[in-house]
Amino acid sequence: MVKHIVLFKLKETLSQEEKADVMNRFKSAIEALPATIPFIRRIHVGLNINPAEQWDICLDSEFDTLEDVKAYAVHPAHVAAAGILKDAKDGRACTDYEF
Repeated sequence: MVKHIVLFKLKETLSQEEKADVMNRFKSAIEALPATIPFIRRIHVGLNINPAEQWDICLDSEFDTLEDVKAYAVHPAHVAAAGILKDAKDGRACTDYEF
């Protein structure tokens, strides 16, 4: 199994309302993906509640293989969901590891 974790930082120029809107739309879109992408084993989006921390969003997901992660990355439904953050994102960090 492969754990795929991605952290996102949103632009500081966004108001709290704009950040909340983008974060909630992204969460809903990503968590709906298993209905369209059957090789997602588990997916969850956590929204940071601690303003002292650097990252705003944590995507935590599981796949059978790294090849499945790569297929997920280019799947049109994922690309559309990820597009929600396109203009709001200031940073991204990712790790993929076997467990």
